Amino acid sequence: MINSIRLGLTLMALGLAGATSAQAGQGDTLKAVQARGFLNCTSGDGNFEGFHEVDSQGVWHGEDIDFCKAVTIAIFGAPDKVKLIPISWAQRFPSLQSGDLDLVIKATGWNMSRDTELGVQYSMPYYYGTTSFIAHADLKATKLADLAGGTICVAGGASTAKLVTDYVAARKYDVKAVNYEKNSDAFAAYFSNRCDAYGEFTPVLAAGRAASDNPESHVLLSDILSLEPEAVAMRQGDDAWVDLVNWVISATMIAEETGVTSANVDEMKANPPNPTVGKLLGVTPGIGKRLGLNDDWAYKVIKTVGNFGEIYDRNMGAGSRYKIDRGLNSLWSKGGVFVPPILD
Repeated sequence: MINSIRLGLTLMALGLAGATSAQAGQGDTLKAVQARGFLNCTSGDGNFEGFHEVDSQGVWHGEDIDFCKAVTIAIFGAPDKVKLIPISWAQRFPSLQSGDLDLVIKATGWNMSRDTELGVQYSMPYYYGTTSFIAHADLKATKLADLAGGTICVAGGASTAKLVTDYVAARKYDVKAVNYEKNSDAFAAYFSNRCDAYGEFTPVLAAGRAASDNPESHVLLSDILSLEPEAVAMRQGDDAWVDLVNWVISATMIAEETGVTSANVDEMKANPPNPTVGKLLGVTPGIGKRLGLNDDWAYKVIKTVGNFGEIYDRNMGAGSRYKIDRGLNSLWSKGGVFVPPILD
């Protein structure tokens, strides 16, 4: 029964991600990238902590950057063949449509208007972004209901404000929203103790907490106001390219599910514990030819950037300064929503 549910969810995710119009032809993105000798992928025109951020040495890090590297490694065998192009939020889709980018991996939400009106098609999600609350730890709150009689800072012009007011009204919580014109103003008001809590995209809250004078004095509450799938955006018309990106993401999930990590991947390749691991790591031929790659592409991806859990922990979770509980971004077997497809 569990295998049937897993297969159904996986087929649905891959089917939706790979759907194109009947008129769309098969493209040659992979051939163009190979001929060029490098992959054009997104960085940012500023930091978006946890997803793409540049350090003092000019080196980019983050969840988005790791998946740019993972696709590059699958194609070329090494991460240095990626060209990370600084792109603003507004420029990402025009740059993709013009051919300046091969992929948009930039905390990009999968929604209908982009999927149907911009000539964009999406991969399976690699992250589910939540909107939640941060609160002062000395209030001893674990959920918003614990802040009866309190206040919440919100940015009045942002979509988050409506999420907060609707959430509070639906549950009849005794809390009051205090509106500020900008996100930065609302955040400053919260950190100045003018509000008990602040509602925003969870990674943004975690970044603010990490940058505060005393991160331990702020806690993320358990409430989830909304959920947005973040996925890789590509031009419509090249199903083979979408397949490649989907299976790069999937390989990292399968690695986590089967216990393959960057630390033990060589041992696992030398002595595969089961047929799935043998195929994943290229010991048993098959997964390369199907995508136009070498059979050891997933082995190299995992050895360099790690499995799905390692990528999350390094950029968002316990191994990062943001310490965001993995929660929904865990595999299904650990209470999350991610279901690795079946590698046959």
